[in-house]
Amino acid sequence: MSQKRIIIIGGGPAGLTAAYELSKIEGMLPVVLEQTGFWGGISRTEEQNGNRIDIGGHRFFSKSGKVMNWWQQMMPVCNNLTDCQDKRDVLLIRHRKSRIYYNKRFFDYPVTLNFTTIKNLGVFNTVLIGLSYLKTKIFPPANIQSLEDFFISRFGQRLYRTFFKDYTEKVWGVSCANIPAEWGKQRIKGLSVTKTLLHALKKLFPGSTGNIAQKNVETSLIEYFLYPKYGPGQMWELVADRVAANGGILKQNYKVTGLNFDRNRIVSVEAVNLITGQTETFQADTVISTMPVKNLIESFNRKVPQTVKELAARLQYRDFITVGLLLQNMKQKLDDNWIYIQENYVKVGRLQIFNNWSPYMVKNPVYTWVGLEYFCNEGDNLWQLSKQEMTELAIDEMIRLDFIADKQTVLDSKVIKVPKAYPAYFGAYEQFDKIRSYTDSIDNLYLAGRNGMHKYNNQDHSMLTAMAAVESITGKKPGKNHIWTVNTEETYHEEK
Repeated sequence: MSQKRIIIIGGGPAGLTAAYELSKIEGMLPVVLEQTGFWGGISRTEEQNGNRIDIGGHRFFSKSGKVMNWWQQMMPVCNNLTDCQDKRDVLLIRHRKSRIYYNKRFFDYPVTLNFTTIKNLGVFNTVLIGLSYLKTKIFPPANIQSLEDFFISRFGQRLYRTFFKDYTEKVWGVSCANIPAEWGKQRIKGLSVTKTLLHALKKLFPGSTGNIAQKNVETSLIEYFLYPKYGPGQMWELVADRVAANGGILKQNYKVTGLNFDRNRIVSVEAVNLITGQTETFQADTVISTMPVKNLIESFNRKVPQTVKELAARLQYRDFITVGLLLQNMKQKLDDNWIYIQENYVKVGRLQIFNNWSPYMVKNPVYTWVGLEYFCNEGDNLWQLSKQEMTELAIDEMIRLDFIADKQTVLDSKVIKVPKAYPAYFGAYEQFDKIRSYTDSIDNLYLAGRNGMHKYNNQDHSMLTAMAAVESITGKKPGKNHIWTVNTEETYHEEK
């Protein structure tokens, strides 16, 4: 019996999920082409002298029971750190803590009305924030067009300017007034001041939390999450191993450069082996693409409608730099997973403390292993800084933020640049439906994942799009519309 060859472009969460699901089906041969030397895409784990970096921070939590079960079938849950000492492929249960750093003071994230918040803001400012919120509730904005409108409608003008504006504009590099409200509707969804306060009240009563599923909790308010012992890349390396064990073909360091057509079907995919420089051609019965839509359209070896070609070329992305610093000590002990830096005198947007994701991320737990996250555009001044210059900037900003005393505190460092980390919801995106209509019309092409669909999905949603694509390919659920409905429901949110 001949096998149906499914070429999967990209070895991130979507690509590997699709490959694994297909590898279990008789007659299906998944072939994964990954451009880098890592599995997991932005959910990979990189290493520096025994210390591991999670690029962007990845909580393994989902409102989808299907995804939660999938992860736990790959890796069993280990309930306490003592039991996990001699086990490798396990999921740890980790306590979630995120805070905002503003005016060199810490605030709960999401912001909670408690004594610490009132003390740090001051009574007068707290009252003004409350009045601003009440004004928004009494006189809600009539027309919510921009992300700024969306934030104000949820939190009030003053709270938005205090805790949301600067960080969000660091992430996207443009004013919130120029970002469509759709981003907030997808990422923030049900979170509001009211729900945050109600959640804080529930925590006062025993038994109100503790179930890892946390089905009735807004995802920004979850208390616990699962996390692979050695970082997110451990999960995806394990998935890749299982795909190979099932007979799938996996290729790293292969950059897709061309897709060849016969009428309205893709018949082969061309990819350059980045190690040898040789171009190879892979025959295809079906293609699942998780590569950036902009690059996908460029790779079509056929005449593309001019409108689609121009729109795809104008799709925008936000790029990302992580600087890992190994610290001998910090001025204060931090138990956060990550900290949002709402300070406009530094460029860093977020700080991760890898020790608090998993103690096994750090070779020597005596030291603190942190990651400073910078948002930029490929080719801009920040992106063009050398690794040494980027490290010096990160150290200087850690000193300015009052987290470390001097540069002698830093024992080691690593700089990682990630292009096209975040698909942007501005620019040509408002006409993305024209690109989608064109790609959906290609009989055997399925788009999945964050960059593959130009949707700011988290890894669980990316996985669900891959599962939906497999359902279409196998005929279990024909058509492509259901792939695009993932992460459009109002009941889900995970802020990243």
